[in-house]
Amino acid sequence: MISTEQIQDLLGRGGTVTGGNGYEIGRIGQVYLDDDTGQPAWVTAKTGLFGTSETFIPLAEGTVEEDTIRVPYDKSTVKDAPRIDAEEHLSVDQEQALFQYYGLGHSQPASDSGLPADGIAQQSTAGQHTDRSAEQDAQVRDTSGPNTDDAMTRSEEQLRVGTEKVQTGKARLRKYVVSETVTTTVPVSHEEVSIEREPITESNRDAAMTGGELTEEEVEVTLHAERPVVEKETVPVERVRLNTETVTEEQQVTEEVRKEQIDTDTDEDVNPERR
Repeated sequence: MISTEQIQDLLGRGGTVTGGNGYEIGRIGQVYLDDDTGQPAWVTAKTGLFGTSETFIPLAEGTVEEDTIRVPYDKSTVKDAPRIDAEEHLSVDQEQALFQYYGLGHSQPASDSGLPADGIAQQSTAGQHTDRSAEQDAQVRDTSGPNTDDAMTRSEEQLRVGTEKVQTGKARLRKYVVSETVTTTVPVSHEEVSIEREPITESNRDAAMTGGELTEEEVEVTLHAERPVVEKETVPVERVRLNTETVTEEQQVTEEVRKEQIDTDTDEDVNPERR
């Protein structure tokens, strides 16, 4: 029997509902208490895509294991239970429909009840017991509804894979100054002195005799040379900006999915006359 203290502890930590096969059914949503005993009687599990749907599950055969309520039903059975809005009152007819679906007996009618803000609702379930009649055990149950026909529905989980955009990092441009040595070659010229001699001829004799017979003279020539001159000039050379482009690649996604298998189990019909 699950106690109210265990339920309060689970609600405070955020527990889950697990089926008898060990697979998780959903997160704990709301809990209903028996009006007479004050003990937990119903729990809703958040099922469906993204946990948007809440389904009622009886706690008569439930147990608490750490952060988990374990019930003797699989996820497909719970998902196919009668749809009841967990935020509204649980009427007598709705409760009886749940009892019938889960194969539980109910000796007297229950009263309507609402859901308080703390997530636990007072629900009258006096006289609730878990005995199943022989007629109920003999009837065929379909996972798509209680006792519908002689066929069962096989279900399996399928992957729905999508994508989401997340931030993976940042890129920025940063400008800074570096120095490097540049070597280049520039042609330069300079003047050198050379001696030119010419013989005395009739054309230059007069110029040659103007200085006297023996004299001392000095002639001066100015020499010139080029030297490299370096100047620096800052000029724009290019414009740089950041752009983004989308690159599409394929990634493998591996996830475990479950599916139901249906096998036949036939009792051999023994013919008394052939014994």
